[in-house]
Amino acid sequence: MVQVPAMIAFIQPLLHGAAVTALITLGAIAIAIPAMAIADACRFSGIEGLDWPARVYIEIFRGTSALIQLFWVFYALPLITPLHPSPMVSAIVVLGLNGGAYGAEIVRGALLAVSRQQKDAAIALNFSRWQTFYRIVLPQAVPLMLPPLANLFIDMLKNSALAGLVQVSDLTFQAQLLQDSTLRSGAVYGAALVIYFAMAMVLALLMRLLEKLFRFPVGVRA
Repeated sequence: MVQVPAMIAFIQPLLHGAAVTALITLGAIAIAIPAMAIADACRFSGIEGLDWPARVYIEIFRGTSALIQLFWVFYALPLITPLHPSPMVSAIVVLGLNGGAYGAEIVRGALLAVSRQQKDAAIALNFSRWQTFYRIVLPQAVPLMLPPLANLFIDMLKNSALAGLVQVSDLTFQAQLLQDSTLRSGAVYGAALVIYFAMAMVLALLMRLLEKLFRFPVGVRA
């Protein structure tokens, strides 16, 4: 049985690792949101030449391993460019761009799910393209995209464990160090599991609050 002082001794590094994990996740989400918005803005802009860069970005990041992307940015990018990103920056950027690629498809699906009749009604009311998007399409698409985006953000939280492979002291990295030094696999990984679960529940709760906030009635908004 694990004694209380021993529990406190390894809980402290795990909490430090959890703070690093939270920072990576929040930083990645902060990159993913504008990345998915820009990608979809390019795809729906109707401007010739903007669509294909967005498609290339999405297909590359969805079609390759996040682990290889991380290794490439951290180990290979400095060999061919003047850039030398730190382990933390590499993890945040790669996870953010990776999440943005998946998020762009979620957002695209939600936008396309708005019925054509709604858009035709906006045209009949002489709405501009921007007014149609802002008043008709977006209010109906946001509630549709939030649940899958919540799943994506929780996946990004779990994928943050990849950062430990480039020596970032995240929760998984700290758990591995503690297991190696204490040999208390059950207690260490059990505590790490509980911390990951708690963080995921907080993220899920925040997304549910957003779902309630953006639950607009269907139809034209004045």
